[in-house]
Amino acid sequence: MEGVKQANRIQTSILNAAEKKILVWMAERMPSWVTSDMLTIVGFIGACVVAAGYALSNLNLNWLWLSCLGFVINWFGDSMDGSLARVRVTQRKIYGFFIDHNVDVINETIMFVGVGTSPLVNMTFMMAVLVAYLMLSVYVYIDCHLKGEMRLTYGGLGPTEFRILAILVNVMFIYIPQLSLWKKHITLFHNEFDFGILDGIALAVAIILFIFYLSGFFRDIRYFSRIDPLKKEKEDR
Repeated sequence: MEGVKQANRIQTSILNAAEKKILVWMAERMPSWVTSDMLTIVGFIGACVVAAGYALSNLNLNWLWLSCLGFVINWFGDSMDGSLARVRVTQRKIYGFFIDHNVDVINETIMFVGVGTSPLVNMTFMMAVLVAYLMLSVYVYIDCHLKGEMRLTYGGLGPTEFRILAILVNVMFIYIPQLSLWKKHITLFHNEFDFGILDGIALAVAIILFIFYLSGFFRDIRYFSRIDPLKKEKEDR
């Protein structure tokens, strides 16, 4: 297991360069008693806060501020755990990979389900987004194993950009509550429900994630077929 190599992290998001500098600056000033595992737990707590804020928004949309705080907490823990390990040169390639990506899946599931419990979006569409996200995650992990590449951004957007967009959407719905009231009653696959603005956004995000997955899948089919060609059986002579 000592021969395990660190995958090449592909980050081309809009905020990547500035974010790296901020994370390194904070990691260098982090108290010595803070560990990467502690920060991973902080990220998990942030995901739970996000879900709680969305669930409580059924009582009052101002609870979306709690979700905004949760996104910040989640970003801090999720982004800082690896950054702290790299700054201190305490990376644990196997343990870190296992913990980080399993907790990522748990966190995203908690947050997507949390959003689905809010009055803003139908749970069905959030589950479509979650499925698309998990499919793309599986693809990334397979590529990480076979190609030694860990692609963290698509279309110039990464986890940080998506958190910022979610916060901006929350703020819009808080200050313009009429947005949550606009609903169109539709029937889909014999199921009747109200289709709102955020339902349309969720559906669009799910479709985009599916497109990213399929485009990468078909691109890599050609790549892996080329580097691992079919071997013809030798003819008996």
